[in-house]
Amino acid sequence: MNPVEPQKVLIADDDPINRQLLTELLKPDYTVLLAKNGEQALERAARLAPDLLLLDVMMPDMNGFDVLRRLRADPATAQLAVIFISGLDRPEDEANGLKLGAADYIAKPFNATVVMARVALHLQMVRQRRMLERLANVDGLTELANRRRFDEVYAQEWARARRSGAPLSVALLDIDSFKQYNDHYGHPAGDRALRAVARVARAAMRRPTDLAARYGGEEVVLLLPETGAEEARAVVDGLCAALAGLQLAHAASGVAPVLTVSVGGATLGTHGAETAAGLFEATDNHLYRAKAAGRNRILWR
Repeated sequence: MNPVEPQKVLIADDDPINRQLLTELLKPDYTVLLAKNGEQALERAARLAPDLLLLDVMMPDMNGFDVLRRLRADPATAQLAVIFISGLDRPEDEANGLKLGAADYIAKPFNATVVMARVALHLQMVRQRRMLERLANVDGLTELANRRRFDEVYAQEWARARRSGAPLSVALLDIDSFKQYNDHYGHPAGDRALRAVARVARAAMRRPTDLAARYGGEEVVLLLPETGAEEARAVVDGLCAALAGLQLAHAASGVAPVLTVSVGGATLGTHGAETAAGLFEATDNHLYRAKAAGRNRILWR
């Protein structure tokens, strides 16, 4: 999340007066989104990805409890924080909402100070949860996605590619003679070199679905959904050219006087029958062959 962007609050209430009151209360500090019924709430929650939903219970087409059930059943909205704001003020109504997974329950007529305090509290919790999720998915040295995150996204994108018939390309990069680099320049310099390669890899990712991740040691993996072999090879060619442009000296390399990488790649074709493990194995095999053939080269299937 970009810290300069205000968090988004979706207000779902069939009463236009309540929507207006809540909007005026929240808009100085947050981006306010509006829905006037349950179906709109579900659609806008999925499409606009709000940070918090203020949800009325009594709405004509679908009550708030049913809206929350459907939100929790959809992986895209299952984690959305929801606060009920309702005229139903019986303890059993509040208990029902909380059992369904609401973060809080505020009875109408609401107090503006209470609403602001609870909204601020739950949005802070959302920020903290997302920060923890990000840390769990990021490699601490390079700030690329880590192997755990790559494995998750790869499984999702491979399944999506098999359903849609779209191509999926994977590339595995290995820094040439990296042990010798560390031995010659020292491990702090090796860390700086890894971060430099990571920056180049991250810059090469042009689409929102593209992913660069540290796979382990001096290896970086690229995941390129909906990208055929020719286009993926062009991405890797550009990456290698950008890395060469950095002119990072590598006096201990037997390949070149500057830091270079070996790359293996493979693409799942529209008629391919390999498994996810098979596609990655093909990528790894091509990397092995690139290194065996003298390093500082790209081999693609």
